[in-house]
Amino acid sequence: VQLQASGGGLVQAGGSLRLSCAASESTLSRYGMGWFRQAPGKEREFVAAINWSGGSTYYADAVKGRFTISRDNAKNTYLQMNSLKPEDTAAYYCAAVARRSGTDYYSVHEYNYWGQGTEVTVSS
Repeated sequence: VQLQASGGGLVQAGGSLRLSCAASESTLSRYGMGWFRQAPGKEREFVAAINWSGGSTYYADAVKGRFTISRDNAKNTYLQMNSLKPEDTAAYYCAAVARRSGTDYYSVHEYNYWGQGTEVTVSS
């Protein structure tokens, strides 16, 4: 599956952005979806994930209560980001993990497919 992330941009602290991830094929019931981010000089880190059915979501502590991951019934996954902070500045990547039991959605190593990054810059 090919993934295309979009929706990044420049926003002031306290603002909002909505990232989108478009897949080349239907992902519902087949793939769990995740968002990761990578700031310059830092390792890629987990942000949020949603399981293959959409019934479970997972968040990093740093974004819990501010970000919301969702998916539609077809090919799209979203990351609504509210109350943005300068420390949220990074390249954001969407990723897909094939459906199976025991998936660790928090781990970058679990994901089989990655999109290109979309840049998010939060100014203070």
